[in-house]
Amino acid sequence: MRGNQRTVSLIVIGVALAAAIVFVPHVLLLVFAGVLVAVFLRSGGGFISSKCGLPYQAGVGIFLLLLILLLAGAFAAFAPAVMKQTNELFDQIPSAANSLREWISSYAWGNAVLERATPRGLWSAGGSDAATMAVTSTFGALGNMVIMLFIGLYGALDPGIYRKGMLALLAPSLRPRGEEVLDRAAATLADWLAAKLISMAIVGLLTAAGLWMIGIPLAFLLGLIAALLAFIPNIGPVIAAVPALLLAFGQGTTAMLLVGAVYLVVQTLESYVITPVIQQQKVALPPALIIAMQVLFGVLFGIAGLALATPFAALGLTLVREIYVGDYLGTEGGKAGRAKKAE
Repeated sequence: MRGNQRTVSLIVIGVALAAAIVFVPHVLLLVFAGVLVAVFLRSGGGFISSKCGLPYQAGVGIFLLLLILLLAGAFAAFAPAVMKQTNELFDQIPSAANSLREWISSYAWGNAVLERATPRGLWSAGGSDAATMAVTSTFGALGNMVIMLFIGLYGALDPGIYRKGMLALLAPSLRPRGEEVLDRAAATLADWLAAKLISMAIVGLLTAAGLWMIGIPLAFLLGLIAALLAFIPNIGPVIAAVPALLLAFGQGTTAMLLVGAVYLVVQTLESYVITPVIQQQKVALPPALIIAMQVLFGVLFGIAGLALATPFAALGLTLVREIYVGDYLGTEGGKAGRAKKAE
């Protein structure tokens, strides 16, 4: 009877997850992003509560307050410079784009490329549909971000209630082991998130320093953009390099080559030195698995899937190691070993 309960509980959880992946994958990704926010707040709040001897909820509240004060202070200190650089960026990019357009049109193949790239549909009757879709997507993204933040906040303030709810789906005999697996999963996500934040900060600093050294304007803002977009693997650094290349275009080919070299060097260091060293200390993930998950999630779920592919891979690898390899295959090996010893 106990074996049947264990099997049925695991089947129910597996079927529920499979149904969510098939029918509402974007909801699952949104919830997972909220879980990452909760892990971040939980880690900071737990650190404060342990060091100061405060209750856990008080630690989370203090950590959240510190984050708000830090963001407000950074905004007050850097907002004027950032706004000035942002305005300059938006002022300079159109002229740089026009210069690039003129340069392309000077070649025989350039006119054909520009003709195909011209968005004529925006001026047709279908243009209003495109604009409506853009506005709807923007509000949808903002709404998803609000939902993600609330999931993270509630999950961090009272993780026990959600933990109990997840354990209640398991058969009673599996719940102690379920607690261990949840602890390992939470630790894996916390370690990955810490490694990612450190990597993003280093990418931003190196990019800003490199652009400043070669005399590219708005180096601070471009470094900030590079740091934020570094969360999205592969495509993020490419997007971050576009405004810098446009700004460098007005200064000549040499400046563009130097900017490209800066981003290439920083991305190479991030991919082959910074991230591997940090993740070796935090979370060890096989590079082939990361690439495969990024391709799969990018094709299936777009940029959101690409951004969350690596933490999903880290979580999946932990669950496979703990449940399938450790419990299922390990139990089979233990039984085989005992049988052989009995013979």
